[in-house]
Amino acid sequence: MSAANPSVTRVVLADDERMVRTALRVILDAEPDLEVVGEASTGAEAVSVVRAARPDVVLMDVRMPEIDGIRATEQILAGMAKPPRIVVVTTFENDSYVYDALRVGAAGFLLKRAAAEELVSAVRLVARSDSLLYPAAVRGLAAEHARRAPAAAPWVSRLTEREAEVLRHVATGLTNAEIAERIGVGPATVKSHVAALLAKLGARDRTQAVILAYESGFVRAG
Repeated sequence: MSAANPSVTRVVLADDERMVRTALRVILDAEPDLEVVGEASTGAEAVSVVRAARPDVVLMDVRMPEIDGIRATEQILAGMAKPPRIVVVTTFENDSYVYDALRVGAAGFLLKRAAAEELVSAVRLVARSDSLLYPAAVRGLAAEHARRAPAAAPWVSRLTEREAEVLRHVATGLTNAEIAERIGVGPATVKSHVAALLAKLGARDRTQAVILAYESGFVRAG
């Protein structure tokens, strides 16, 4: 959020097409709680702009010149103490590039054909960070790739019974409030459990936790 106005979410747009960036800027800047603070036309430029502007959210085209959105996402997340939430923008939701971006730490993805209201809602949702963006689609991607290459993980045995229960609910796309209601505890308690299980998984956020849960076989498709 902006230091001058904590209620405003600051956004950087990274896309090699100027018309796309212009359209996104018009939509986002029309909202009183959203502000576009930078643009980039290549992956390398995106890394520089994000480090300078320090936005809350980045809309990152997955395919760009110089370095693609996956590598740019990786560099941004690795190079900043408090990195932004990154949403990759793509034409096809089952694109392997999307999965790779989620795997390295993107918070979610957005289709280029998304309506204006979908775009605005997506930016607000990832800025809030206690929900998955398009949970069914994320689960579908995770399940598909897990079937190709299941990989056991040592963190599974380190989860407490409650953390394991919470992770299963996170993997279905439930928010903290919904999980709290489901298991009969307060939202603050769920938040603590989520923080603990993310640390044990080595996951940056809920999206990565879902990816890891499927890849390890902890959660299975179907």
